[in-house]
Amino acid sequence: MLAVAILAAGESRRMGTPKALLDYRGKNFVEHLIGVTQHPRVGLLRVVLGAKADDIRAQIAVNPAAIVVNDQWQRGQLSSIQTAIRSLPQGATEALMLCPVDHPTISRKTIAQLIAGFDRSQKAIIVPVYKERRGHPVIFRAALYDELLAASPEIGARQVVWAHANNVEQIPTDDEGVILNVDDPATYQKVMAKK
Repeated sequence: MLAVAILAAGESRRMGTPKALLDYRGKNFVEHLIGVTQHPRVGLLRVVLGAKADDIRAQIAVNPAAIVVNDQWQRGQLSSIQTAIRSLPQGATEALMLCPVDHPTISRKTIAQLIAGFDRSQKAIIVPVYKERRGHPVIFRAALYDELLAASPEIGARQVVWAHANNVEQIPTDDEGVILNVDDPATYQKVMAKK
């Protein structure tokens, strides 16, 4: 069984409003990502909130049991990854797929390709690649959870990726969403204009 963690704890400073609640195709970013990450191999969902957690929780249609709050969200994305890992039942998951909330345009097809790559490969880390650029979401096998928990806050999850450079499976995709970081109003307007 795989787990999915939607990382939505940041304060959305550049956007000026919580990215988790922005509309994309009739749903907010969190709900859209929950939809596209549904897959027979995914058995656990975690939505990691932090800044404005209570406001966001009140406005997203998510099973309350799936929500975990990162009280250390100011320390960056790694702290949210660590919050998600600590919330997983011990030994219950084969891997964790990390979905930053500011990559909402990824498709269900891409998720299926990544999971197929995970099942096909023995590699520890599965990464989508669009036009030679690595993107999100990334899948980490459970064997790496302890390393993610011990990683440097300054470097983040990249520390673990770099440490296992020979153990990364790159999955080519034509989905630009894997590299499209919707982080400011101008990018959001471009995304909405494309729909």
